[in-house]
Amino acid sequence: MTLVQLGPPTLRRKSRQVLVGDVPVGGNAPVSVQSMTTTVTSDVDSTLQQIAELTAAGCQIIRVAVPSQDDADALPAIARKSPIPVVADIHFQPKYVFAAIEAGCAAVRVNPGNIRQFDDKVREISLAASSAGVPIRIGVNAGSLDKRLLEKYGKATPDALVESALWECSLFEEHGFRDIKISVKHHDPLVMIEAYRKLAARCDYPLHLGVTEAGPRFQGTIKSSVAFGVLLAEGIGDTIRVSLSAPPVEEVKVGAQILESLGLRPRRLEIVSCPSCGRAQVDVYKLAEEVTAAFDGFPVPLRVAVMGCVVNGPGEAREADLGVSSGNGKGQIFVRGQVVRTVPESKIVETLLEEALNRDWSTNV
Repeated sequence: MTLVQLGPPTLRRKSRQVLVGDVPVGGNAPVSVQSMTTTVTSDVDSTLQQIAELTAAGCQIIRVAVPSQDDADALPAIARKSPIPVVADIHFQPKYVFAAIEAGCAAVRVNPGNIRQFDDKVREISLAASSAGVPIRIGVNAGSLDKRLLEKYGKATPDALVESALWECSLFEEHGFRDIKISVKHHDPLVMIEAYRKLAARCDYPLHLGVTEAGPRFQGTIKSSVAFGVLLAEGIGDTIRVSLSAPPVEEVKVGAQILESLGLRPRRLEIVSCPSCGRAQVDVYKLAEEVTAAFDGFPVPLRVAVMGCVVNGPGEAREADLGVSSGNGKGQIFVRGQVVRTVPESKIVETLLEEALNRDWSTNV
């Protein structure tokens, strides 16, 4: 595995680049955030509405399920009208791969382990995808691993996941097709991390990171953050999808926040708030939630400190773009390190927003 220095302290694995619509994946391109619609794909209006909501939340690539002919028939309209590139998710039926390519989808995801007679169709798929300039994601999942490999390894081990992915890549490579990105997902973050490390060392294809079936919102966020944090800090990963048993907008928010926290995406709103303790003289939890809601969608990146006592409060508030240090029913409002006003506790949120709206934050961009 070759690492390329992109700027301290992050080392980035050097991978080839593919284009998913107008979004570059791999190479020196920024790590992108993906999600998947939960609508029935054949319901074009509902699917496009959800794509619009995901785009507004920061999603850059969207995947739609194509389990039926009705869904395949809906792809041309969805691909044409979607504001972000559409990836068709294909299982079991190779014919839908060709339908997705003809429909103008930006990429196709296939799981070779559950597509009947997939190996016999690789040449045709390669020719069709190459002619259309459509990349293929080989998506290997622990829950649908090729039976041959399950028999060989006994279960979905890191080596089994990697062998499956590289074997299918080799079938495409035989036909000169290399517009490929790979995922080797597992529900266990430790297995998933090891699989991606092994895969990264053995190929230069861009990698799509995911902890599959990560679970409900809280558990899935933790598992995904741990796994993505480890791999991205090691320079491994070119695009990510957080898989939650929650609305897909939540997946996008978590994914974007992971990238922002690692310095891999420009930060937007960042709330620095204390966990509260016996020193706090204000309901920090409530105040932090109210400030977060008030600043949701603010057009300029801001770091806003919401602090509940005089121990760390003034210092943290001074370090932020905007902040409040609360106590005794009042709040000292800080702007770029300076106290500008002291207001009653009931006026803190509206005062912070007022100061934000009346300042020039262009130097923050």
